[in-house]
Amino acid sequence: MLLIYIHMYVCFVLMGHRDEMMAATSACKEGTKIAMDNGKYVRYTPEQVEALERLYHECPKPSSMRRQQLIRECPILSNIEPKQIKVWFQNRRCREKQRKEASRLQAVNRKLTAMNKLLMEENDRLQKQVSHLVYENSYFRQQTQNSLTCFDLLVLLGNMHMVGVNCGGCVLQTTLATTDTSCDSAVTSGQHHLTPQHPPKDASPAGLLSIAEETLTEFLSKATGTAVEWVQMPGMKPGPDSIGIVAISHGCTGVAARACGLVGLDPTRVAEILKDRPSWYRDCRAVDVINMLSTANGGTIELLYMQLYAPTTLAPARDFWLLRYTSVMEDGSLVVCERSLNNTQNGPSMPPAVNFVRAELLPSGYLIRPCEGGGSIIHIVDHMDLEPWSVPEVLRPLYESSTLLAQKTTMAALRHLRQISQEISQPNVTGWGRRPAALRALSHKLSKGFNEAVNGFTDEGWSMLESDGVDDVTLLVNSSPGKMMDINFSYSNGFPSMGNAVLCAKASMLLQNVPPAVLLRFLREHRSEWADSGIDAYSAAAVKAGPCSLPVPRGGSFGGQVILPLAHTIEHEEFMEVVKLENVGHYQDMIMPSDIFLLQLCTGVDENAVSTCAELIFAPIDGSFSEDAPIIPSGFRIIPLDSGMDASSPNRTLDLASTLEVGAAGNRATGDKSSCGSTKSVMTIAFQFVYEMQLQENVAIMARQYVRSIIASVQRVALALSPSFFGSHAGLGSPPGTPEAQTLARWICQSYRCYMGDELLKHEGSESILKVLWHHTDAVLCCSLKALPVFTFANQAGLDMLETTLVSLQDISLEKIFDENGRKTLFAEFPQVMQQGFMCLQGGICLSSMGRPVSYERAVAWKVVNDEENAHCICFTFINWSFV
Repeated sequence: MLLIYIHMYVCFVLMGHRDEMMAATSACKEGTKIAMDNGKYVRYTPEQVEALERLYHECPKPSSMRRQQLIRECPILSNIEPKQIKVWFQNRRCREKQRKEASRLQAVNRKLTAMNKLLMEENDRLQKQVSHLVYENSYFRQQTQNSLTCFDLLVLLGNMHMVGVNCGGCVLQTTLATTDTSCDSAVTSGQHHLTPQHPPKDASPAGLLSIAEETLTEFLSKATGTAVEWVQMPGMKPGPDSIGIVAISHGCTGVAARACGLVGLDPTRVAEILKDRPSWYRDCRAVDVINMLSTANGGTIELLYMQLYAPTTLAPARDFWLLRYTSVMEDGSLVVCERSLNNTQNGPSMPPAVNFVRAELLPSGYLIRPCEGGGSIIHIVDHMDLEPWSVPEVLRPLYESSTLLAQKTTMAALRHLRQISQEISQPNVTGWGRRPAALRALSHKLSKGFNEAVNGFTDEGWSMLESDGVDDVTLLVNSSPGKMMDINFSYSNGFPSMGNAVLCAKASMLLQNVPPAVLLRFLREHRSEWADSGIDAYSAAAVKAGPCSLPVPRGGSFGGQVILPLAHTIEHEEFMEVVKLENVGHYQDMIMPSDIFLLQLCTGVDENAVSTCAELIFAPIDGSFSEDAPIIPSGFRIIPLDSGMDASSPNRTLDLASTLEVGAAGNRATGDKSSCGSTKSVMTIAFQFVYEMQLQENVAIMARQYVRSIIASVQRVALALSPSFFGSHAGLGSPPGTPEAQTLARWICQSYRCYMGDELLKHEGSESILKVLWHHTDAVLCCSLKALPVFTFANQAGLDMLETTLVSLQDISLEKIFDENGRKTLFAEFPQVMQQGFMCLQGGICLSSMGRPVSYERAVAWKVVNDEENAHCICFTFINWSFV
């Protein structure tokens, strides 16, 4: 009853307020109508929307004055308030942003879906490989047990022979027959893809088609099956933003690499790019199509002749005689597969060219499948036998490394495809600027020119000059008029080219315990350590105006360099730049501008990459920077060799680590090489000069001296960068362990205690003073007492602050690291150091050797005296420094 009374009470109350509620509702509707009339919600006509869209494309974010101007200029918008136009543009920008984000998310989703499919297929392939290995393992275990059983039976027969038991012989014979048969069957079933038995073929279309079909089957078994045991390449982590899934072979004939990835190009375009191998494979000199025929299933068979450059001066180049088969599979996938033709197939033969070694390409190729939503999924297999017997033993790792093949060939193909895809899909954000094709052509021109210089093919007009009795440097000349047409070119600045021949000086050497990327970065950043400005000026003059006199190599004449970035690839594994050599000035009788420009190509500067070939290639360019300007490249190439390869170097190889000495006393550098891996690499140097034929003898002498001076500089730099130079704790940045350095560290600490009345180092324990000073957090630097003080020593923090090494430290003067105000303060207070022994500087800014500003909280300078109380040097410590 209580609930009924409460319900009746509520109803009466609501009926009493019904009129008030109706009145409020009516007022709300009237307010909404008024609000709509006041412009809070406006319906635009199609004509107004069209006009606003047109204005939006001209100016998507107009200012208040611009919106009022739009209303005045467009009468159709006159009945719309400026505030409403502002709201419309805000909504329009929001819709545009949402549409772009939705498109981006859809693209990412398609990419992740395709990558998931690729990973699932890879997982299925790995499962098959595991099952295959488990089967082989169980089979061989059974064979081992059967062999033991046979041995037991033989022993039993020997014991039963006395009593004339013959039944055992029958059992043994049956067992052996069964064992042999099963063994042959298992090996054949497990390896029939690895060593297929090809029946004799002829050169007819039917015979070539038979070879092509077999090549297709074997290639697919490698790309998606278990014909080759693939292991993941070290350092490669597959993912949606990575280059793809990369694997290398394990225990097969030759070297092989496999990669799977996604590219934003359709299969036909992908096949077209990959078949043009010289456009992306830097080691490929040429591919000639000798013959081509069509097949009944719509495919094509091509007979190819391919030449590859030799990577160093110590090995011959390779060539291949190939069959390439292009076909479309039932699921729409496009396949391009290749293999070498040899006597086994009885196909058409072609002998190797002069100075080439015929190598073999085992079934390889590309499986290109269309991807939902656009793009392609690509499987790449490269399988070669590069005939390592034909090269010196020390270089055989270059021809036996599947990792190197993956880096230089397989991954290069994927990277090139990704670069082309980005240039098409995102032309405004590509690292190759607004003209990617032209810049890539320049990059390719630099690389090709350097490869031609390293190889020196006779069909290009190169011939060798006589040696001067030492085989460390090889000289080649090219005086072929047909080959020099590109050099006889008149520049837009009025300097005609007078050279009619090219001389190339080249050498190769073996390096130990020096990471190629570290050495290359040093050569790039510290050109004054190995280059000579006179030779650089001469090289540029030879291209521009012809040599009037020959410079003599000399050191210390370098004015400085400025590196101007030009372009880079997606993953920054390769970049181009323009190097400006400043203040070269007039050199002897050559009238030259004060600055010289070089076009430079750098690859392999990432020391975390596995088995990466590091290259620094450059060429003098004209100020007009025209595309058809002659490119005469020179430079360095450093290729890592597999660790653990303990082979003696050939006569023309300079083993730096075994010939260099350290310290004034001539003590050989020692260290725990096992801790740093005892890595080896081979370095190739090639420098080219354009000259007049009548000056050949003088140019040859100059070129020999110059390259030998570069070799000596590289020896010095390589030794300084080698971890063995610093002792057994190279990975921790250990100090130079010479007696002189130990003594200097003691003098520095004693002098600081004498003049400052405090301890510089909190030295405790058994560690040496030098080691504690080396790892001190503040930058400690010593400079000479000359009229122009230069740095002579620095601890690790000091080297990091100056962005230099102990080798190039002496090229940095004290005044160079301070700005103008710092130099004034320094020169005003510097005499104080010699009088009272120390001075203190307030915090400020200084510069590293690379021009980066460095801030420090304060600095202290004091006089360092030796044991005879004579002034030895001035020491600085920069406290709490950091890059700005």
